[in-house]
Amino acid sequence: MFILNYLVMLVFILISVGFVTLLERKVLGYIQIRKGPNKVGFMGLLQPFSDGLKLFFKEQNYSNVSNFVLFYISPVFMLILSFTLWILFPFYVNIYSFTYGFMFFFVCMGLGVYGLIISGWSSNSKYAMLGCMRAVAQTISYEVSMSMIVLCFLIFTYGFSFYNFMIYQKGCWFFLFSLPLIVCWLSSCLAETNRSPFDFAEGESELVSGFNVEYSGAGFSFIFLSEYMNIIFISMVSVVLFLGGNFYNFSFYVKIVFIIFWFIWVRGTLPRFRYDKLMYLTWKGFLPVSLNYFMFYSLLLIFMSSL
Repeated sequence: MFILNYLVMLVFILISVGFVTLLERKVLGYIQIRKGPNKVGFMGLLQPFSDGLKLFFKEQNYSNVSNFVLFYISPVFMLILSFTLWILFPFYVNIYSFTYGFMFFFVCMGLGVYGLIISGWSSNSKYAMLGCMRAVAQTISYEVSMSMIVLCFLIFTYGFSFYNFMIYQKGCWFFLFSLPLIVCWLSSCLAETNRSPFDFAEGESELVSGFNVEYSGAGFSFIFLSEYMNIIFISMVSVVLFLGGNFYNFSFYVKIVFIIFWFIWVRGTLPRFRYDKLMYLTWKGFLPVSLNYFMFYSLLLIFMSSL
């Protein structure tokens, strides 16, 4: 039953990815004063399914100089990793009892780097290699800041479990006394998922679509699905960390949709950052802020326990 439960959830996650892409195209359309998809089905609701079918039935090309096996394996690896992340979704009874939920989350996010490296390197394309090098440097840098921000709150929850965050935020949401940290966290999430304004892995204007330039058909759609599943999952983690994280309440899902809308809103509003400024932002901005908060919270806790 646990496995069936998980499989049903994955089907709904895949459907939600389709509707997130529709939401993105609609919101970007209205930001740019146009309609967005509105022809396929009622109000364009069948557009994501139409796009999905088109992608899966397209011919999958590959370069003769590419490393054939790794080239085909890497999109599947990225998709499986995204599926694995969703084991962490906090049901009443999980498939596995995750006492160390956040540690597992960071392990999976760290492994995602290998998918980028393999897909960029195995293509044997200069553009793909440049895109994957930039994406890897960016992802590794921002993971440091993200883990430090999470450490700040692990002091209060006495554990790595998602469930602890729900229990300890019943009286007060964490973002109410850590506003700079939520700004750092959300910006790091944008960089971690390669979203605008930090979409240097797919900088179309200078990289011709980056690390996935050689992919088409099913390979491209697997990378696309993996990226959007990660966005939805990171939105859920943001709600768990800062906005109460009550999994058994309908408002939990409304908050997730709001964070996803924020991802899209940023894409439609901000221009792309410069790469050196992106690196300075994490090492000279977010990391010092999170370290200072970590020291402050640690001292505060020591002081409170001594009273």
